[in-house]
Amino acid sequence: MGEEILLTQEGYDGKVAELEELITVKRHEIAERLREAVSYGDISENSEYDSAKNEQAALEERIVKLENIIKNAKIIDEKSIKFDVVSLGVKVKVKNFKTKEEHDYIIVGSAEADPFEGRISNESLVGSALLGKKVKEKVTVQVPDGSVKYEILSIG
Repeated sequence: MGEEILLTQEGYDGKVAELEELITVKRHEIAERLREAVSYGDISENSEYDSAKNEQAALEERIVKLENIIKNAKIIDEKSIKFDVVSLGVKVKVKNFKTKEEHDYIIVGSAEADPFEGRISNESLVGSALLGKKVKEKVTVQVPDGSVKYEILSIG
């Protein structure tokens, strides 16, 4: 069995939906593109065929990856989440001491992390530093550019 992959229910449902879309829609679209490209004749110098084959390979790789994620998923039980400390599945508001900026993060497993959407991995530098901390605690995170100091404003 592969390594356990932590997901929220929302993240799991999203992976299942993406897999379904890739299998039922995208595979069909690429198969049609391949049939069309083959109909042009000689495939040895057919850029449409090459492009479709490359897209097909990338699609199949993504499908295998999603199947692995789903097979090894452990869904975070949101009912058992305690909001007294930062843990997987919680939203945490932090303030950067230097810039005074406030940021909202949701701590998730690495398979559903999306920093641009405020979803940071429990394995990331910031995520792992915040885990287990309480409101009003200060955390210094070592990042590639030096260190960043945060204060935890709320957990919810």
